[in-house]
Amino acid sequence: MAHGVPSDSDALLPIREVSRLTGVNPVTLRAWERRYGLIQPTRTESGHRLYSRTDIETVNRILDWIERGVAVSKVGKILARDDQQADAVRAERDTVEENEWPQWQARLMQAVSDFDDRQLESLYGQVLATYPLSVAFQDILMPLWSTLLRHQGRFGQASEWLFFDNFLQGRALQRLHLAGATTSARVLLAAIPGECRKLELLVAALLMSRDDLAVQVLAMGQPLDELTLVCEKNRPQGLILFSNHSHNHDLAGRLNRLALTLDCPLFLAGVASDLAGADLAGTSIGCLGNDGRSMQRRLQQFLGGTLDT
Repeated sequence: MAHGVPSDSDALLPIREVSRLTGVNPVTLRAWERRYGLIQPTRTESGHRLYSRTDIETVNRILDWIERGVAVSKVGKILARDDQQADAVRAERDTVEENEWPQWQARLMQAVSDFDDRQLESLYGQVLATYPLSVAFQDILMPLWSTLLRHQGRFGQASEWLFFDNFLQGRALQRLHLAGATTSARVLLAAIPGECRKLELLVAALLMSRDDLAVQVLAMGQPLDELTLVCEKNRPQGLILFSNHSHNHDLAGRLNRLALTLDCPLFLAGVASDLAGADLAGTSIGCLGNDGRSMQRRLQQFLGGTLDT
């Protein structure tokens, strides 16, 4: 069971309890409702606000976007877009299968809480054997990782997240090394310094990898001004920059200047790709998005026939 969220999906909580669980004070919660329409709690006959599990999840999603540098006034459109995309994905899936995901997450959470690496290894193997890689990581493993990352207020919760994070990093690196050994065609993936966590970068690489294309992950902290040198030595099919933050500075200008120095195409992936799409329209920078399925598809479209040469 996820930390900080009631197990009963029908439970309604007062605003003071939501404030305690999320760390957002009641004044801010009311402002998000009145001014921006971001949450819509139920009202009692006396006018008191009651919040559902979905409302609490929405509050956590809002916090995630604010932490990434997005102004609260712009979060509503992003949430609506994400919900629309999620609805489209759900429409393509078996609802029975999707209903099993929380059960897997609960079992994984128990293994994490027990710091039981053997049980966690066993469950990880079962999840990967049951679902495609994209579903396993994007819909089961990483949502639990994100929940653990958000909820570290109680004693032991930081250790639980570190345990799970370290475990997933090891398994992701293992898969990437195996994929890299089977094909010579590759693209490089680098994080814009300070704008994502290592596991997010590794999982993005996993989701973009294909049988005919390996994604080589560069070390965290890779200087952007030295990427031209790295690409000259490596000669990749493309270079992908990854960021999960909003950019108020001249990102388009920086990327265009970098692209001029490269002998391969330049792409942007992660949250920043969705947020900067309009600014990069008409440039040579390819936006891959933030969803694993679309990242792989768009990368293949952009590269086209270059993999055959």
